[in-house]
Amino acid sequence: EVQLVESGGGSVHTGGSLRLSCAGSGFTFVDYAIGWFRQAPGKEREGVSCISSSNGGTYYADSVKGRFTISRDNAKNTVYLQMNSLKSEDTAIYYCAASTLSVATHRDEYDYWGQGTQVTVSS
Repeated sequence: EVQLVESGGGSVHTGGSLRLSCAGSGFTFVDYAIGWFRQAPGKEREGVSCISSSNGGTYYADSVKGRFTISRDNAKNTVYLQMNSLKSEDTAIYYCAASTLSVATHRDEYDYWGQGTQVTVSS
């Protein structure tokens, strides 16, 4: 069964750090681009970051550039999102997703989704 499981969420104060993990199973993880999305209450789900399936190219939303870093360890079927200098506006449920495309930048391009993990940043 295909699964994506996020972990690492929690509550931190402004300026703190968290590292989210996305563990995949039931599919050929190395062949999929992996993206992170987030959704705050009353807001649309937005793309945060993506890492390609091939050359490891990365993409970041302007709102997180310089603060977040995405990486993948294909031997562990896991993608990470290191989040530093967290702000209150980063508060959201964070989802990881997998795409058969080498590079995917829109939610409609993703095939599998995790259940989400809550990140709360207090001022």
